[in-house]
Amino acid sequence: MARTLVLLRHAKAEPEGDLGDARRPLATKGRKQATALGPRLAEAVGAVDVALVSSALRTTETYRLVSQQLRVREDTISDELYEAGPRQVLAMLQALDAGTSTVLVVGHEPTMSHLAHLLHDAQDDLARQVSLGIPTAAACVLEVPTAWADLDRSTAHLHQLLRPEG
Repeated sequence: MARTLVLLRHAKAEPEGDLGDARRPLATKGRKQATALGPRLAEAVGAVDVALVSSALRTTETYRLVSQQLRVREDTISDELYEAGPRQVLAMLQALDAGTSTVLVVGHEPTMSHLAHLLHDAQDDLARQVSLGIPTAAACVLEVPTAWADLDRSTAHLHQLLRPEG
């Protein structure tokens, strides 16, 4: 069974200010980014079986806007994902039901780029680009040839980095 993993960094957020990091909303630019990315994600991956979304306001807002263009069967808003590093997110993915084919994770930097780099099975231009970090509203699309339980270092292939603008 072919599996797809999408690691999406939230769209551009307002500065922290007095709200605190978890309550930062999307900036106007971020709302535009997320709205523009939705159709590109839908075209690239089709439907999503499971969406794992950080509980931070900017990630839930990004997800809400992106998912208007995607068919998502099930989603989970997770406090754990808000502070998770790459290995913690990997553990969440390894625990997924074996029948799940497409997963969207909406999270934060540097976790999204570090996890994509960890999972990618090649040292190519995409790997170098992702190793430097990914911009807001960018999505790493990985092909996963293994079962979720077997997902680990160098077991997936990063084949696309999607951005809202071309």
